[in-house]
Order: sequence, then structure tokens, then C-alpha cells
Amino acid sequence: MKHPSSRDLFTYWTKQRGERPAPDRADIDPAEIRHALGDVFMLAADFVEGQRFRLAGTRVCALFGRELKGESFSAAFAVTSRQEVLAMLTDVIGESAGLVAGVAGHNTQGETTDLELLLLPLARKDYARVRAIGVLAAHETPCWIGERPIQNLTLGTVRYVGAQTETPKSFLPALEARLRRGFRVYQGGLGNLNGKAG
Repeated sequence: MKHPSSRDLFTYWTKQRGERPAPDRADIDPAEIRHALGDVFMLAADFVEGQRFRLAGTRVCALFGRELKGESFSAAFAVTSRQEVLAMLTDVIGESAGLVAGVAGHNTQGETTDLELLLLPLARKDYARVRAIGVLAAHETPCWIGERPIQNLTLGTVRYVGAQTETPKSFLPALEARLRRGFRVYQGGLGNLNGKAG
């Protein structure tokens, strides 16, 4: 994690979960992450169309030039990234581990900016609809933000974090053969690839 807001939220999330796979929504005190709040968002389950923004910090909304509350999280991404984003959400929410990803933001004039996405699960307790907390932050805020907002995002490299290890074992089948920037990623090393030696 390169962005300070990502590091702050991940450190706090880790402390609040303790020995559990993920903390509850009630464990998250905004005052404890006040320096990162502008870059923080929460996602809530919508039983019709998946995960939607429950809230989004001021800097997250400024990237898109509008209030994001109630909008679909996956719809913020270009069609080319959307299927992987949906699979990613399923992994995070279902497996109680998080991820950090490189993301590119694009405006209508073809300008781009590099962002960091952190997505962490929240415990599913008492039918709670809020399922994830995250950060979406630009490494360097471009001069055009505010005048020419981001229209869509494209997903880059993704790394899973959280659980017991940086790549939880329960994720291995889901991650096998997933496309990453033109490369096919196989877990387990060369000797385990389809049972053949490299």
C-alpha cells in the first residue's frame, strides 16, 4: 500500500478485527480515521444490484464530480474491468479478506490519473447491509479534477491482503488463471501448473 489513507485504514481495520476475520461495522469509529476520511467509502448490499456506495468521502466524490451515495460500485468501472470487479467483490465479502489494487481513472478528454483502491470486508452480523469499507485515492491529484471529472475506472494489478497471509489459501481456486495486465497468474509455482514441471 502506497497511499497514506490506505495504510491508515488497513492498520485501523487490522486492530479492530483482532482475532476475527473482519471487524463489525459498529467497530469502526470515523474519528479514529479522521485523516483518511476524505478518501474512505463504505459499500452496502443491494439485493437487486449488488454493492452500492453507502457513503463516500469528499475526496472520493470530488474525483467523480458528484455525490456517489446510492450508486453501484461496479458501475464506476469501465465495462472491460466490470466482470473482474464483481468477482473481486464476491471474494472480499465472501472470504473475509481484503485487497489493494492499482486503478486508472479516465475522463472524457482521454486524460488519466493513477489511483489506489483498498477494499476490506466488514463482518456480516445481524443481517447488516454494510459489507465493506475502502479507500479510493489519487497518488497525485491532477489539475483537471474538479473541471473534468473521472468518468470511469480501469482495474490494474490486484493483491489480496488481510486474513492469515497476504494471499489466503481459500482464495487460491478463485485466483487461479485470473488475468492480470496481460499475464495469466497461476498459484503454487511452476511445479504445480497442471501437474507439470516448469
